[in-house]
Amino acid sequence: MILDAETLAQTPAVADLIAAAEELDLPGRLKTELFASVVELNTDVSATAHEARAKLVRLRAAADDVARARGLRVVAAGTHPFCRPEEQEIVNEPRYREMVEYVGPTARRQGVNGLHVHVGMPSADACMLALEAVLPWLPVVLALSANSPYLAGAETGFASSRAQVLLELPRSGAPPLFASYAEWEEYVERVGALRLPADYTAFWWDIRPHPRFGTLEVRMPDQPTSLALTVAVVALIQALCVAVLEQPPPQPRPSERGLYQQNRWAAARFGPRAQLIAAGGARRAAASELTRELLELVAPAAAELGTSDLLAVLDPDRCEADLQLKVARADGGKALCADLVERSLVSNS
Repeated sequence: MILDAETLAQTPAVADLIAAAEELDLPGRLKTELFASVVELNTDVSATAHEARAKLVRLRAAADDVARARGLRVVAAGTHPFCRPEEQEIVNEPRYREMVEYVGPTARRQGVNGLHVHVGMPSADACMLALEAVLPWLPVVLALSANSPYLAGAETGFASSRAQVLLELPRSGAPPLFASYAEWEEYVERVGALRLPADYTAFWWDIRPHPRFGTLEVRMPDQPTSLALTVAVVALIQALCVAVLEQPPPQPRPSERGLYQQNRWAAARFGPRAQLIAAGGARRAAASELTRELLELVAPAAAELGTSDLLAVLDPDRCEADLQLKVARADGGKALCADLVERSLVSNS
């Protein structure tokens, strides 16, 4: 999010930051999102999570530099501590104007920021297998990454307000259960012919195939403030994709989407303290316990990928929403915003 350096309120300056960044040699790009007070950082394709980290370091530093030169700051978090999303200026691009016209007031409430991780897939069929095997773990990833306890200046009672706001959009939450990639493709083409929506990138599911990039795109995590945590979540998702593709293919049932819906809500509400239904529905466990099981599952893949060190910063018992609440309850929303700005800096991550 782009903030005025003095007031720490969101400021619609994305065009200025992008124009300045275009003059720099960066391993990725700055681009627009729905609101003009948000700048999206996209890395180039990375072979490893360590390479992705190096690119994120440079992109965050560049965004911070061009912002500071204009009396602005940038901050990474799931939501702004006190600004109202409905008051933010919409980017004047056709895709955003069309979205607001179709979605209506709900679009203007989408003042939320997530971490989207693309993992290259060996084949289209492998992508669909990975999607179904990764999906049950996404509420655990959400609990671990929850970083949006405030929305429009109010303490919402959710560790991830963002996860709930996203459900106000059409085509959100878990994707339908598809028997194969071919069935997914037929579905997308059929709906696209009706232009509801015209393009699969407007399916705002928590996880989706992205054939233009040859990836499985995981869209569940809140945007971490800490760079180290951001990279840890990236490494976790990559290792999870590797791990599940080395296991027997899952045999999902449509009823398990109901378990996912329950777990998603609980993870958004309580973060690591959420009580979740474990895969298969045979037991309940704290999200923190399932996080430890997830880390055990991905450990061999992380070792193979050389990313075990990146995962070491993950704490199953805490999320950044906890820290946000502690700071704001003690010192108020502006103090929280100042803390988020400083913790977004590479040197402090």
